[in-house]
Amino acid sequence: MPLTRRAFTVGALSAAAAASGALSLPRAALAAPNTAYAMVYFTETPNGLGADYGLHLAVSRDGLNWTPLNQNNPVVTPTAGQLGLRDPFVLRKSDGTFVVLATDLKGTNWGLTSQYLHVWDSADLTAFTGYRRIRMHTLDTHTWAPTAFWDAARGQYAVVYSANNGRDVLFVNYTSDFRTVSAPQVYFSPNFGVLDGDVVVDGGTTYLYYKNLDDGYLYGARSTTGAPNSFTTYTSGLRQGNAIEAPLLLRTNEGGWRLWGDSFSPVNNDYYAWSTTSISGNSWTPLNQRDYTPPLNSKHGSMIGISDAEYAGMVNRWGTPNWVRLKSSNLPDRYVRHADRIARVDTYPFDPYQDQMWRMVPGLADSAGVSFESVNYPGNYLRHYDYAVRLDPNDGSATFRADATFHRTAGLADSTWSSFRSHNFPTRYLRHYDYRLRIDPLDAGSPAIDRQDATFRVTA
Repeated sequence: MPLTRRAFTVGALSAAAAASGALSLPRAALAAPNTAYAMVYFTETPNGLGADYGLHLAVSRDGLNWTPLNQNNPVVTPTAGQLGLRDPFVLRKSDGTFVVLATDLKGTNWGLTSQYLHVWDSADLTAFTGYRRIRMHTLDTHTWAPTAFWDAARGQYAVVYSANNGRDVLFVNYTSDFRTVSAPQVYFSPNFGVLDGDVVVDGGTTYLYYKNLDDGYLYGARSTTGAPNSFTTYTSGLRQGNAIEAPLLLRTNEGGWRLWGDSFSPVNNDYYAWSTTSISGNSWTPLNQRDYTPPLNSKHGSMIGISDAEYAGMVNRWGTPNWVRLKSSNLPDRYVRHADRIARVDTYPFDPYQDQMWRMVPGLADSAGVSFESVNYPGNYLRHYDYAVRLDPNDGSATFRADATFHRTAGLADSTWSSFRSHNFPTRYLRHYDYRLRIDPLDAGSPAIDRQDATFRVTA
């Protein structure tokens, strides 16, 4: 069905706020500087054990390494429509508060149609109020992956999303209040299908990043006006991994840019990232997975800068995890997990995803050390036996307590990471070898590869 204004019946957008100057950005201009970051997302895992289609939150000091909040449980879940969300997007509005938009879809039935987006308001990301759905069009198609930005020329917000009017294109509606919206228009429709737009404004240029469905790569386009059908692609294709989608742009607090992409093959649920000093050039540099850690099981989210007060408020309200993960330094796509009682480093993501989650508790033999209790097998700990590391139940013996106790030190290969020295074999350190964990004699003079094998990031 062709997209026409007559087919749309949601109701006209009032321009009163724009005309009165209420959308001028006074509070945003006076707000505290952004010194940290927040992320919204939903969760999935390769076999679906970690799928949760509610709104999740994480925070970060550097915009690279993320801490999930609320034990990585949702902070709010839709109560209308399909009772679940995908692709949440967070925007700081002109008054300094936030709005969250999300796809109305629970699960992976791509054949379902919805003309609506989920919407919440939030003063500071510690509570979400005013839940509603807004109808974006009347077509027999989906309304996926919303993004939004302030269009200064119009004095309105633009809401851009993926839909299909015979082929996959990006549509736009304009709004002053995220309650009533204008009639939809085609926003970006090159001579191939496109999906998952993200739009930012930098200076006088509007940038649109999208997935090209013909070749599977991410691209950037730009416009001097940000108006519908005014964009020209200016980057070469970007892809890491086998398949990627959901470009996510983040302006860093230091003035640079990062681009994140969501990988869904060969297994679902892995992020890749690039960086650049200038979004205007075609100069994106892939980041090593050692340099960043997305929230556990996170999918197709959105990131935004926040202030110190907002960071502290979110942590105080939602809490940080009572578990950790151990990320390998030299195999940064792998995490320490147990499998058939054997401790090893395996490529993330995997199911059961809980196998990589540990409660790092005071050492069973020495409270100055640490022990690693399994989250999904409480009372079972990592311990060494004949120098190999395995997961065993605590039998209460002195030998077990000593075998399961390690002393955390500065990383042997990177002092900003961590290494773990055996309590009862103090010249030996926890390390991976042929992907299995063991304790081996190591020190500062050991070969670099051995020291790297024994270095981990303690993360969430």
